[in-house]
Amino acid sequence: MTYPPEPWVLHGEAQASLWLVDVARLPPSPVRPVTVRGRAVVGTAFVDYRPPGLVYHELAVAVLVRRGWRIGVSVTQIWVDSPVSREGGRELWGIPKEAATFDSPTSAHDDRGPIASLAVATARRGLRLPLGTSTWQVLGAALARTPLRATARVAPLRAAWQVNPAGPLNWLPARPLVSVALTGLRLRFGPRAAGPG
Repeated sequence: MTYPPEPWVLHGEAQASLWLVDVARLPPSPVRPVTVRGRAVVGTAFVDYRPPGLVYHELAVAVLVRRGWRIGVSVTQIWVDSPVSREGGRELWGIPKEAATFDSPTSAHDDRGPIASLAVATARRGLRLPLGTSTWQVLGAALARTPLRATARVAPLRAAWQVNPAGPLNWLPARPLVSVALTGLRLRFGPRAAGPG
């Protein structure tokens, strides 16, 4: 399958939440999570990518991690409705993308049933902010680090997650710590850093 070379420059909108999760409940991560009193910081997001760039929907879960003095994230679970994005994410950066169907930009299911959905109240206007981090993922036999840079208008959001209790996100707590809307999102992912992660 043909997919764009890195870096990918993507545009769209997202609704994201932060959670504090008991470390014992986390999915496996290749890098040590950052913890606060035995709980890890986890981000979840529904993303609606639009032109220009690849067009697809995404539900992503990432854990805040630390490698040496660097802070970044490790994507532990992620679903997309684009075969191109799925294969590119896996082969370029080791991101474990799986296929899903999105009934709306904030509702996803796979062939085993519902994964999660999100009901949101209209966000305020917010501030345009720069965002930056790196992902650490297992790629082949190595740990790959990929820079991520973005700008978006960020605003507080009232968000209610509906998670399938028998689904792959049933380890999340009942409510997130905080939620935000990201509008006018421009994201540059890659290229992967040279050398060891």
